[in-house]
Amino acid sequence: MDSPIAVNSELSALHRMVAGYYSDKIARHGPTPLGVDWSCVPTQEMRFVQLLKVCDFVQPFSLNDIGCGYGALLHYLKKRHRRASIDYLGVDLSAAMITQAKRLFGKQPLTAFEAACHGTRLADYSVASGIFNVKLDQPLLAWEQFIAEALTQMNRTSLRGFAVNFLAPTSAHTRTVPELYYAAPNQWRTHCEQTFGARVEVLADYGMREYTLLVRPT
Repeated sequence: MDSPIAVNSELSALHRMVAGYYSDKIARHGPTPLGVDWSCVPTQEMRFVQLLKVCDFVQPFSLNDIGCGYGALLHYLKKRHRRASIDYLGVDLSAAMITQAKRLFGKQPLTAFEAACHGTRLADYSVASGIFNVKLDQPLLAWEQFIAEALTQMNRTSLRGFAVNFLAPTSAHTRTVPELYYAAPNQWRTHCEQTFGARVEVLADYGMREYTLLVRPT
């Protein structure tokens, strides 16, 4: 059995790899969808629509945005939920991403950013858009340990629920990309139900080859 020190060391190395990958993306493409390895604004925002279904916009709430990149979700919130009162914290492994986010949104009220691997405060909700999709050359076991740890941290720091998304498995006739991570919905749905005792809703069929999990306490 791996020791906690060895596991922590492996996760730290994986975090550095992910941070380097996305720091390179933002350096090449700037604060754009391509800068966070996504294709365009409409599909990026379609993800946000699904993830934010975990939130109740009727009353003020706090939100941790894990893997916030340059703050695209914050821009979307200001555009589509202008009247909502949201205490926002954006967290990203890449310090370069956080630099861009602070430059773009750092002066907005109720807004903060941190370079970290997970939320450092307790919030009403947490969301993570696409942070599990690009595993690069990481072994499957190491990547799934990273996912499990991230989900655990989101559960610990989210009072009212959290939302994440995954790429859906491809069909037998569709080429898979080795650097990407695909998982059947029941894998992580069951994990959250059994590990956290949570209620999990699966959102699919919204026009993209992926799905979103809304995870709420029972």
